Amino acid sequence: MLTDVPADARILREEVFGPVAPIAGFDTEDEAVAAANATEYGLAAYIYTRSLDRALRVAETVESGMVGVNRGVISDPAAPFGGVKQSGFGREGGFEGIEEYLETKYIALPG
Repeated sequence: MLTDVPADARILREEVFGPVAPIAGFDTEDEAVAAANATEYGLAAYIYTRSLDRALRVAETVESGMVGVNRGVISDPAAPFGGVKQSGFGREGGFEGIEEYLETKYIALPG
């Protein structure tokens, strides 16, 4: 865990695949969402709050493919897995993942 990370720190702009948690402070919810969205990556976001309303509001506005609320592990074989922006296109896992491997074709017959 890295605390008091400056807003312009490189670690806040790059995807880290390892046991690293940079912690940056914020004063408002809007400021936190803006900071989270100010990156070209969007695999997952994590929200820790006592307010379900806040959790849902932030989950809707943060630009990520997956959102964990008050939990650190959000992967589940039955759930779609994937990111947005430079963190991926499409989904794997769950119904949405199966859809990625299928092609839909519409066939219209007379009558």
